[in-house]
Amino acid sequence: MASDANARVVSSFIDYLKIEKGLALLTVSAYTRDISQFADFLEKQKRTLLNARRDDVRAFIQQLFSNSVDGRSVARKLSALRHLYRYLLLDKRVDRDPTLNIPLPKQWKVLPKSLGREEVEQMLEPSNGAAGSLARPNSKHADALALRNRAMFEVFYAGALRVSEVISLRMEDVKLEMGYVLVRGKGDKERIVPLGRSAQDSLTAYLRDSRPILAAGKTSPYLFIAQAAKKITRQRVWQMVNAASTQAGRHASPHMLRHSCATHMVENGADLRTVQTLLGHADISTTQVYTHVALDRLKSVYQKHHPRAKAR
Repeated sequence: MASDANARVVSSFIDYLKIEKGLALLTVSAYTRDISQFADFLEKQKRTLLNARRDDVRAFIQQLFSNSVDGRSVARKLSALRHLYRYLLLDKRVDRDPTLNIPLPKQWKVLPKSLGREEVEQMLEPSNGAAGSLARPNSKHADALALRNRAMFEVFYAGALRVSEVISLRMEDVKLEMGYVLVRGKGDKERIVPLGRSAQDSLTAYLRDSRPILAAGKTSPYLFIAQAAKKITRQRVWQMVNAASTQAGRHASPHMLRHSCATHMVENGADLRTVQTLLGHADISTTQVYTHVALDRLKSVYQKHHPRAKAR
């Protein structure tokens, strides 16, 4: 059956990505989704991944656009397919690449959504509660969750971390006395991320007054833990950030805290190379989207202070 053949192809490719390429689980998961979507499309055409034609790839892309999938997502899916067929060619399981000479859709660089500085401050206020804690109000457990959540948000904003990076931080990665944490990003690449005084103080309070209560006598290698020392899920972090930001008057996501850090640093004059290192971007072209922030600020300051900016 076509579905079985496609499943075997996807499975062998994913094993290749994990073992040979050492890609992060999030990247592997995204590749799996994108390729499986193409495989489902092919099955309706009574074809498989091994005998797909260029017309099939074109039709798939056209269907994506017809379903209002944005250009960035289409480009990512096409990139996944190119990696797949490069692997299949090397493995001599196909004799041609159906993605060859199919151009990437035009992509507009859109500035990621971020919070204003006052919105971040409101979100990090101790009085903002435990960011949606489900514990009883004023209970010892609720206080522990509040300290944990605030420390987590401080680390998000201080280091511009991804959700996967925050929940994967280990106790051994934290170097509070030196003011930084060791972060493992995409492709298991490590980088040193400095922490400001506010983040250091919040982490100190969490480690001293909150983590022992949440651990309840159990052990965990992870820095941020849920009840009974269990690992926090990505979904729970999104709920926490959304709850805290809603109380502060704005619906936000963990990624918005990451973008907010980068945006505010560029606004304050940080160079792109520094921001690139902080974010863990492999290519500075990914970081250059934040130059729009600097340009917007330049225009704003110019309009406000140049004596002839408003002259008619």
